[in-house]
Amino acid sequence: MVERTALYPGTFDPVTNGHLDVIGRAARLVDRLVVGVAMNAGKGPLFPLEERAELVRAETDAIAARTGCNIEVVPFTGLLVHFAREVGAQMIVRGLRAVTDFDYEFQMAGMNARLDPEIETVYLMASERNHFISSRFVKEIAQLGGDIHSFVPPLTLERTLARTRKA
Repeated sequence: MVERTALYPGTFDPVTNGHLDVIGRAARLVDRLVVGVAMNAGKGPLFPLEERAELVRAETDAIAARTGCNIEVVPFTGLLVHFAREVGAQMIVRGLRAVTDFDYEFQMAGMNARLDPEIETVYLMASERNHFISSRFVKEIAQLGGDIHSFVPPLTLERTLARTRKA
């Protein structure tokens, strides 16, 4: 039997409860889930790449233990489909929060399918508790002194507040 491997990519700057919801649900569907933490310097990240990967690892340990899924967190740069091939993923998992996500994701899936038709894109709808959460909003709220505790897990909360207070 072939191991079902999925790739869930993102910048995770910072990792949110919405990301963890998608990771937890994807982990129930596959044997191995690679969480690809993308460089994406164009977004002006709050956290450096390695720290983002470290936070995702720490926050996903409980999910791996609960689901029995092998969850690996790997930083990456370059084309997503190249990275998917490199890690042996048969599918790319993407979360959809709202209609506004769909247009971008639809285009991305089409481009990725053209680049590698063997890799399928699978969408998981955000749960109603998390459909409005985005890393961009979390950073902005934190930088403006707002309460983000219900949007991110505890370690990420601590690090995000420490990082935004320095700025």
